[in-house]
Amino acid sequence: MIKRFFVEKKPGFNTESVDLAQTFRRILNLKKLENIRIVYRYDIEDLSDDIMEQVVNIIFSEPNVDDVYTDILPLAEGEKVFAIEYLPGQYDQHGDSAAQCIQILAGHRPALKVAKCVVLKGDLDSDAVEKIKQYMINPVDSREADLGPRASLTDAVKDPEPVGRIEGFIHFSDDERNALGAAMGFAMSPADLAFVQDYFRDDEGRDPSVTELRVIDTYWSDHCRHTTFATHIGDIDFERGPVNEAVEKAFSEYDETRDLLYGPDTERPITLMDLAVIGTKDIKARGLIPDLDESEEINACSINITVDHDGRDEDWLLMYKNETHNHPTEIEPFGGAATCLGGAIRDPLSGRSYVYQAMRLTGAGDVTVPVEKTLKGKLPQRKISQEAAAGYSSYGNQIGLATGQVFEVHDPGFLAKRMEVGAIIAAVPKENVRRESPEPGDVILLVGGRTGRDGCGGATGSSKAHTEESIHESGAEVQKGNPVEERKIQRLFRNPELARMITRCNDFGAGGVSVAIGELADSLDIDLDKVPKKYEGLDGTELAISESQERMAVVVSATDADAFVRLGNAENLEITPVAIVTDTGRLRMNWRGDEILNLSRDFLNTNGASQFTDVLVKEPAESPGICGNGRYSGAHPCVDEGPQCGQSEGVGGNV
Repeated sequence: MIKRFFVEKKPGFNTESVDLAQTFRRILNLKKLENIRIVYRYDIEDLSDDIMEQVVNIIFSEPNVDDVYTDILPLAEGEKVFAIEYLPGQYDQHGDSAAQCIQILAGHRPALKVAKCVVLKGDLDSDAVEKIKQYMINPVDSREADLGPRASLTDAVKDPEPVGRIEGFIHFSDDERNALGAAMGFAMSPADLAFVQDYFRDDEGRDPSVTELRVIDTYWSDHCRHTTFATHIGDIDFERGPVNEAVEKAFSEYDETRDLLYGPDTERPITLMDLAVIGTKDIKARGLIPDLDESEEINACSINITVDHDGRDEDWLLMYKNETHNHPTEIEPFGGAATCLGGAIRDPLSGRSYVYQAMRLTGAGDVTVPVEKTLKGKLPQRKISQEAAAGYSSYGNQIGLATGQVFEVHDPGFLAKRMEVGAIIAAVPKENVRRESPEPGDVILLVGGRTGRDGCGGATGSSKAHTEESIHESGAEVQKGNPVEERKIQRLFRNPELARMITRCNDFGAGGVSVAIGELADSLDIDLDKVPKKYEGLDGTELAISESQERMAVVVSATDADAFVRLGNAENLEITPVAIVTDTGRLRMNWRGDEILNLSRDFLNTNGASQFTDVLVKEPAESPGICGNGRYSGAHPCVDEGPQCGQSEGVGGNV
């Protein structure tokens, strides 16, 4: 039997309702809106009456701050109501946390569904109600829920079809091949797809599976492999002018440094990546950064430091990382900003370090623009900024991470796509970090959260431009955060005994199983049937590429696997062996008895076809003015051209 309960904050505690009412009167200009009530609806089954009473009064509500209604939500005359729920396949932390609490109380996890009921009072016509719905329901992750009783709490699941193969792919013409790339929404370039066709025709002698093409597309995405930064730069010309005179001089110094590092006859291409890192390579070659920590792991930047720990010097690793979630935050602000912080944490965490400090830098358009002037295909700037702040704050508070700097830049340049940057710093005793090359027979353990559709294609999605259609088409690409699960992993990895069992570790950021596990060793056999799922109905491709959050892939020796699982279970973490290290030189995946992926590691490591471009460095149309005190004024002229700038440093256009 399904039982239904409604929980509403009492007056004085209903801050969410009060804030929304003020927002809609001011932002949506709904002056006739008198009141809003926010009521959470819980549908639950398979609990005895005595346990149900405890659940309602301990988990669903707090008697001193909440009113609880059974079966029917009481409405006053003239009140209108609609409900919001997550789309099937989207992770609902509210519902998951409630179910976990009930599991502790009842001994088993019941079926549970949560919806948010919005009760409106006032002289509101259908257009006004629709405005509120459009503001509150983001089609990327949510939908309007049915107000009637539920016949079942189990989502209808269709048994997934076998993974198909692209019949005739190796014989496709250029037009057919490019049409396939467009139809499947690949981030690969036409040259990449042609390179893939050559590989399957000449090396494998067969057509690829859908999973293989999706995994390759993920592996070679800009997000995972920085293909834009690896583009080979050919001819470079500079327009004449005072700014480019300095730029050309700097480039000449770069060229000289390349000769010193790589030799004057080097065939190494000029790339944006090389331009970006040449300075660090130079000072490293000159022995100026002896504290740099180097390893085959690519989790986070790290340096060696000496720490005075209770009067005793100890060797530690200091790690730092920044994460950008511009695309996810643009289309789903709360989840995008939350997982920006979560994603930044996961990299040094996979390095076995403890994250203790964070910083947030964001960029938005004008948040004061009326909602009705929002560009087609976009969310209002105000909504993006407010919900992104709430998402970042929510994640940080739940995982217990202090953020010492928060700064948002408002500029028209961020109207096309938001900037969302999270940066963190972490540390770990060096003796806790064991870095070894995986050996055949080693076991890959999946630690933490389960796999769902949220995050499918996130790496390739982040590699695409934002368009009017993104808000409708990119929902599955937005990951859903679970900070409570990540906090468990933090606690687990602080255990020195466990940390020293790990020979290599990757977080499940971009690319999911295919990249997180696929990068750990050159030869792997992955059993996708063993990957824990949030729900049934996922096919092999989804299991391979989903980036569902708060998971780690760790390599341990077969003799340490049981002990690792036991320590993880003590932290209430699910830990599952899903792969083994082999010596074949190939990445292989099996699902339901079918080998759906079998690729040469040498082929994957090519990172696709090389991209080529020529560059013309243009002289700015207007040279930036310079203050009397030597500061650039950027696009905004200084108020005072005298010895003191008319604006404070960092204000307006002054930098």
